[in-house]
Amino acid sequence: MSSESQSEPIRPIQVLYCQVCTFPLEYCEFGSSLTRCKEWLKESHPALYDKYYSNEALQSKLGTLSLEAQAKLEKDTAEKEAKAEKKADAALKKKMASQVSIKRMERNKRKFVTAIHGLEAFDVELKKASKFLAQKFATGASVTKNAQGQDEIVVQGDVADDVLELIESATGVFKSVPSANVVIVEEKKKKGE
Repeated sequence: MSSESQSEPIRPIQVLYCQVCTFPLEYCEFGSSLTRCKEWLKESHPALYDKYYSNEALQSKLGTLSLEAQAKLEKDTAEKEAKAEKKADAALKKKMASQVSIKRMERNKRKFVTAIHGLEAFDVELKKASKFLAQKFATGASVTKNAQGQDEIVVQGDVADDVLELIESATGVFKSVPSANVVIVEEKKKKGE
């Protein structure tokens, strides 16, 4: 065998990912948060920032573009960032306007069920939350569709106050739900039903 075939194996390339957009550094410019990516890179890795965004690096990249194309590129980047920021703000406003309702419903005689609706707006996985509540209260719990066709968790028993305490403690599956957005509703059965 020759010495060439026994040479050192090729080591894998270590890729550094941006902590803002999660792309590799070379691809940050294609994301919607280039300005924040640049700020992060300048603080965390100044040498790499100089490699990608120094005046010389930018001139070598833009050297082939016309002035009109450069202006259009900068304008498009600014528009893309503004649009992404606006979308994130709208999503946050919608999330904060959402409400979780805990409804205590009487089934028959002195039997109750508790329905929790609106958790999906706060990125709570309903199946996991249902399983957690079933284990916590040693009772049955399931994810069902309500009369409006929306998913809700139905827990057997009168546990509305206990569920409220769990959400207010902001632990486990409920850590992303702000307690200010939770309301308890009591639904009584009408006589004759």
